[in-house]
Amino acid sequence: MKGNKKILVTGGTGQVGFELQRQLCLLGKVLAPTRQELDLTDARAVAAWLDKHQPDLIANGAAYTAVDKAESEPELAHRLNAELPAQLAEYSKSRSQWLVHYSSDYVYPGSGDTPWQEDDPTRPLGVYGQTKLAGDQSIKASGCRHLIFRTSWVYSARGNNFMKTMLRLGRERDKLKVVSDQIGVPTSARLIAQISVLALERQLLDGVYHLAPHGETSWHGFASEIFSQAKDLGETRLIHPDAVVAIPTSEYPTPAARPLNSRLSLTKLEQALDLEIPDWNEQLKLTLQEYLFKN
Repeated sequence: MKGNKKILVTGGTGQVGFELQRQLCLLGKVLAPTRQELDLTDARAVAAWLDKHQPDLIANGAAYTAVDKAESEPELAHRLNAELPAQLAEYSKSRSQWLVHYSSDYVYPGSGDTPWQEDDPTRPLGVYGQTKLAGDQSIKASGCRHLIFRTSWVYSARGNNFMKTMLRLGRERDKLKVVSDQIGVPTSARLIAQISVLALERQLLDGVYHLAPHGETSWHGFASEIFSQAKDLGETRLIHPDAVVAIPTSEYPTPAARPLNSRLSLTKLEQALDLEIPDWNEQLKLTLQEYLFKN
C-alpha cells in the first residue's frame, strides 16, 4: 500500500497519533488536522472535512481516554469513542477503503489470569470500555475494510502517560505506592504505529487484532522497571526501584473500575504477520532513551 495516497490521522497530537504520522508518511501524504482545524466532537465538521479533503485511508488515533472522567462525561466519551469511529467507518465503506482503528483491553471484563483472545466475550466495566466496544462494533457492522487493534497501557515519550508521571514523581518523592494486582503489558505508541504500517503493507485480513509487546507485569512492576532502566541510562535524580511500594487495587480507589487482567494474546497477529513481536522491556528502553535524551 504505497503511492500518493492521502492519509487522515485523527488525534495527531496524541501519543499514538504522533507516532502514526511518523510511520504513515512512508505510505503517502499524511493529513493530521489539529483540534483548531477539525473539531472531532462536531459530526457536521467531520463530514465537511472529509468531503473537502477526501482521504484515501484513515487511521483513527483519536479517542476519549480519561477513564475516570468518562464516568461523568459519558456523552463526550460516546461521541469520540463510538460515534466518530462509526462516522469514519461509513465514509470508508462508501469509498471501499481502509479504516485503521485503535481499541482497548477495557472491552473485556478483566477477570481471570488467562490472556484474552480476540473472540472472547466482551463485558466492559465502565463507560470508557463500553464506548470503546461500541466503536468496535459500529466499525464491524459498517462493512468497511477495517483493522481494529486492541492494545493496552499505552505510553510514549510524548503526551501524558504512566512512564512520564513516574519519572516526575520519582524526582519529587522519596517513596511511591503503586498498584500491584492489575496485570497487563505496557505498549509503546511507537510499536503500535510500526505494526500498523506493516499490517497495511502486508494487506492483513479485515478484523480485530491484539497489538501489544510480549510479556506481562503489574503497574508496580512497570514503575520499578522504569526507575531501574532510567538509572542504567544515567538518570541519577530518581528514587531507587526498591522505594516503589506494592499496594492492592483496594487501597487505590478510582471512580471507574479497572480490569485486573489486561493480558492480551498475540497469536493471531503474529501468525498473520509471520513475525515475533518484541518484549515490553525492550520497548521501554527505546522510549526512555528517546525521552531522557531529549530533556
